[in-house]
Amino acid sequence: MLRLLNLELQKLLLNRTSKVLIFISFVLPFTVLILSSIKINFFGFFTLELGELGIFNFPIIWHITTFFASQFKFFFAIVVVSMIGNEYSNKTLKQNLIDGLSKKEFILSKFYTIVFFSLIATLLIALASFFIGLYYSSYTEAAIIVRETSFLLAYFVKLIGFFSLCLFFGMLVKRSAFALAFLFILYILEWIVFGIISWQANMDLAGKIQNFFPLKSMYNLIDQPFQRVMMTKFPEKGDLMYDYAVHWYEIFIVLGWTAIFIFLSYRLLKKRDL
Repeated sequence: MLRLLNLELQKLLLNRTSKVLIFISFVLPFTVLILSSIKINFFGFFTLELGELGIFNFPIIWHITTFFASQFKFFFAIVVVSMIGNEYSNKTLKQNLIDGLSKKEFILSKFYTIVFFSLIATLLIALASFFIGLYYSSYTEAAIIVRETSFLLAYFVKLIGFFSLCLFFGMLVKRSAFALAFLFILYILEWIVFGIISWQANMDLAGKIQNFFPLKSMYNLIDQPFQRVMMTKFPEKGDLMYDYAVHWYEIFIVLGWTAIFIFLSYRLLKKRDL
């Protein structure tokens, strides 16, 4: 595993564009640090500081930071599809296979890289959230701090699932731009199918089926936190209640799609004439 990971990291770090995109994908999630220190002056009447609103309290901070950090996953998605596009355009794929690398090892090297960067991103967000929470949170008991750290696991699984999908599209079309376009097409198709089922059957059934779609299932891992923030400010409003927890079955659905995408990527490479 380490040999395959080291081989892939060498390719990425020797590419200037890949290095820039990797740097951006790691740095941008840390905008939560900037958000925590923002102070908005309303014409001298009062100053609003986001960190003082309670949104960076434990345990809600794990939900907020992982949700916002996951919005920046597209930058590393570009790296993932570029990994495949460069292999074909630079003929390094064929050369690797000639040098003794099997097709299975080739796909595994990409997958190990995805897991590695997803793990690094998760650890960085965990550290940032922990220190922001210690600074702003009114609750510093250990039991409260570790509560809802399941959002970190959901974030990690979400990254792996999304990047595995990008890997599959990269293998399918061999071009970075087209692979990213397929993400948008898949998003549209999911909503078209949802609309057809809603029209033919009912909204509830359509919603349950949609939760098994690739992109929707990944989104479901970390629900939007805005409604939850409103719940903390207006606890008397029962209509704001919703299920924002991380569920084991949502994680298994995404892991299932991850396995499917990696397997299909391998099958494409195995059958394709290089």
